Amino acid sequence: MAGDKDRIQRDVVLEALHRVGGKEELAAWYRDVLGKKGSLTLALRSLGSLDKPLRRERGKELNALRRMLEGRYEQLLKRMSPGEAVERSVRGKEGNDRQDDVDGEDWSLPVSGDGCGRLHPIPYVMEEITSFFGACGFVMAQGPHVEDDDHNFEALNMPPHHPARQMHDTFYLSSDESGASRLLRTHTSSVQIRAMRAGTPPFYVMASGGTYRRDYDQTHTPMFHQIEGLAVDKDIHMGHLKGCLQHFCEEFFGYGDVPLRFRPSFFPFTEPSAEVDIACHMDGESLSVGGESWMEILGCGMVHPHVLEACGVDSGCWQGFAFGMGVERLAMLKYGMRDVRMFFESEHGWLRHYGFRPFSVVSP
Repeated sequence: MAGDKDRIQRDVVLEALHRVGGKEELAAWYRDVLGKKGSLTLALRSLGSLDKPLRRERGKELNALRRMLEGRYEQLLKRMSPGEAVERSVRGKEGNDRQDDVDGEDWSLPVSGDGCGRLHPIPYVMEEITSFFGACGFVMAQGPHVEDDDHNFEALNMPPHHPARQMHDTFYLSSDESGASRLLRTHTSSVQIRAMRAGTPPFYVMASGGTYRRDYDQTHTPMFHQIEGLAVDKDIHMGHLKGCLQHFCEEFFGYGDVPLRFRPSFFPFTEPSAEVDIACHMDGESLSVGGESWMEILGCGMVHPHVLEACGVDSGCWQGFAFGMGVERLAMLKYGMRDVRMFFESEHGWLRHYGFRPFSVVSP
């Protein structure tokens, strides 16, 4: 009976798509079915509540339906000229002896090439994240990609022989004219140091951009993107940090009461430190929030007093929290990507599928 019900729902969705008469109606159909709060999107998010055998079977069916609907949507969008209604297929119309429709395509329709490019997922997701924290009062700060040892390590409580330096597998460059070492920054935490040294507390600062480490596999690349947050004020505690990250994840993923797990960890620049995991579900090529598996998405903690003192901030009066998240990893989880290396391979089909339309009224 469940199969019959699913078939009916599938037919209803396809029939609604067939009745679309223009771009505005197509946009509404997309929002209702494939958008962030669309019926199919919500069905995929609910998979985590099912038993494992049923979840695997149901996930396979829903993902196949999603791919088919996305394909139909793209075809229909291409067949629309700006400001014109969709022209109906001539197949099967009584009194029409033309046979222009071959295999479901009406070749009498005007050609409308899709000349619009796509926004790459990385800058799009970075904008999503920074918009949220900007609305919370954080201010964006920038810093150089080529850093010195002091900003990248020393001021972050990592002296020359600190074992934490070995975790980063740093790209070292030739020394500058004064003999000081130079390197490609391993995190955007160096921007936090520059921001604190340039101003006076309180601080509510965000830093974003490319970072570099010697690593390359399905979930790591030599260059990746981070967004970090720093809040330094009076009477700040761990509860503020957890509440901030919980609220962010719920808004970013559109998932109420999103399941998060804070695990004790170690970072030399925070104490106490934690890594944050989010519950996820992996099925073939699909990755979604909610399920029995856990995926680490960011590191965080209370700013170490040594870091505050290194920036001229009195740790007896001020305290704060910091967090850092990988943009690619969050994008993979939100939009169902499985291999981080594809972000940098400029594969045209991948970019068309996962890219975002900058000027379209239709949600991506």
